[in-house]
Amino acid sequence: MEILLKSTTAYKILCGDRESGRLSHAYMLHFCDARNLKEALKLFALEFFGCDKNSLKGRRILNGSFPDFKLFPRDGEKLNVDAANEIVAESVMRPAEGDKKLFVISNFETASPLVQNKLLKTLEEPQKGVHFLLGATALAPVLDTVKSRVKILEIPAFSENEIFLALERRGQNALNAAAARSANGVLGAAQNMLEGDIFGVITSAASEICATLRVGDIGAVAAKYADFKYKEELLAEMQRTYFSALTEGGELAKKIAKPALVYALEKLTKANADLKFNAFFHGLLYDFMLGVAEENIKWRKLQG
Repeated sequence: MEILLKSTTAYKILCGDRESGRLSHAYMLHFCDARNLKEALKLFALEFFGCDKNSLKGRRILNGSFPDFKLFPRDGEKLNVDAANEIVAESVMRPAEGDKKLFVISNFETASPLVQNKLLKTLEEPQKGVHFLLGATALAPVLDTVKSRVKILEIPAFSENEIFLALERRGQNALNAAAARSANGVLGAAQNMLEGDIFGVITSAASEICATLRVGDIGAVAAKYADFKYKEELLAEMQRTYFSALTEGGELAKKIAKPALVYALEKLTKANADLKFNAFFHGLLYDFMLGVAEENIKWRKLQG
């Protein structure tokens, strides 16, 4: 992960800001990898302070013993009103060591509008030497007033090859290539797939959903996967399955008309966005499958 992150434009921007002495008072790291977001924030925090993970300060930052590095929310907690009040109260205190204090807030997109508004003035005009690094897996739930007060660092999806190489560095596995191909540019998704038999479970579920084209069967299949644990990974594997059918053919391509495959890929983009807003997955899946089935029926009739 470290090699991947250090190759990004977002990381290089922060490096440039620090080296030029022009660190922003507030940054927002947009990184859609929920599994690795906190690790990414810590890596960016090390760069903010200009230290290495093996240095004394770096080790103190990573183990939480450096007084000028504050990570929220704490393990097992949420970014609620109490946490926001604590951040505001602590932000008025000067750095204990050196001239900079950094508040890192992970999963900022999960904070309610009330909590975000409580932090707004502090984000806009922090005390001298106080900085913020917010992390979010999605920007849509973040208030526009917050986004306008931070410098956004965007980490785009990684390439299939980048993810494959990252997996290989962690340990060779015969499924690394398949996981990288199905991860939709997110390393954490590939890692989740490789744990236990998760990859097999996800691919099996995606295959069944994509192949269910009879309107009468859709309700049962959607209900079957309503509580599926790896929702984002499932949608990513469905996307790969449809794309493979569109570009490479195969059994699914014989069942679904090409325009319907294009429709499915477009609707999956919306489904991913809806999932970020905690959409009811059963309904989301049902509506998606029904739309693909009806689109396929329409095009099959037009094509004779």
